[in-house]
Amino acid sequence: MAYDEELAERIRDLIDPGLDMTEKKMFGGLAFMISGNMAVAASGQGGLLVRVDPAQGATMIDDETVTPMTMGGREMVGWLRVTGTPIRDDTTLREWVDRGVDYARSLPAKG
Repeated sequence: MAYDEELAERIRDLIDPGLDMTEKKMFGGLAFMISGNMAVAASGQGGLLVRVDPAQGATMIDDETVTPMTMGGREMVGWLRVTGTPIRDDTTLREWVDRGVDYARSLPAKG
């Protein structure tokens, strides 16, 4: 499954153009990187992948629209998959994108 290009465009529109943002195709999706750190991605499996503070990620999981991201059968701490209503609604999508961007900005820039 290819990533949702409409979702990718909506994400692109929500990220402040003044940030050091790049896009990179990876894992069948389109990742949005801030200073070299992945913040969010339009997933190739559908929905949005969001990077969050690992200490807070578990509190955001609702097991319906927000679930842990898994890769190779392993749960990726600090990464969440968001699907359904939260990404259809522009206000809620902005909240998730902002969470990912804010966390990525808190990390040291990658060369």
